[in-house]
Amino acid sequence: MKPKYWNKGKIYLSNKDKVLKNLIKNFPKEHMVLNSNYYHALLNSIIGQQISVSAANAVKNRFFKLDKNMTPKKLLKIDIRTLKKIGLSRQKIQYIKNISIFFIENKKFINKIDQYDESLIRSKLIDIKGVGNWTIDMFLIFSLGHSNIAPRGDLGFNKAISKLYKKKLPLNDKYLLKIFKLWTPYNSMATWYLWRSLDPIPISY
Repeated sequence: MKPKYWNKGKIYLSNKDKVLKNLIKNFPKEHMVLNSNYYHALLNSIIGQQISVSAANAVKNRFFKLDKNMTPKKLLKIDIRTLKKIGLSRQKIQYIKNISIFFIENKKFINKIDQYDESLIRSKLIDIKGVGNWTIDMFLIFSLGHSNIAPRGDLGFNKAISKLYKKKLPLNDKYLLKIFKLWTPYNSMATWYLWRSLDPIPISY
């Protein structure tokens, strides 16, 4: 599903930023795809931690071949050796188990999560061991469809800014705040196009 803000965001960012205008022109028919399955989206972000987009997609494909309708209860019954065989580290296996337990124990929160503000969602999800700010950023962008998330700690995000805006890494906070302000309220969309400039396939979670 395409985010509701996408068409407006393309016009807004094209008018505000020449670099993004060119990127948007380069990928005219592409858009972010939202994942309405919150459990799968969080699992995908754990799988995608600290590996390339293509490697993450390969592991995700093998994972969902085990069961395309994976649920928290089903996941907790899967043998660790099976999960290792598809390319998950022991640490990531523990993290997705932690998420599974959270979903089982917090059904009311999950069912109403799209009604809560960002700070409450962050404070709740950060308590899951293995879920950090990056994972929450991915969830807010790709599942809840928040339009103004800038994942400052994401390596690809910083690399793309450095490359396209000709800035040395590490990027300084003053410069980042300046461009985040320029892109507001569509930082999520700007981020997606920056990632797209680096990878042969679109990122999704």
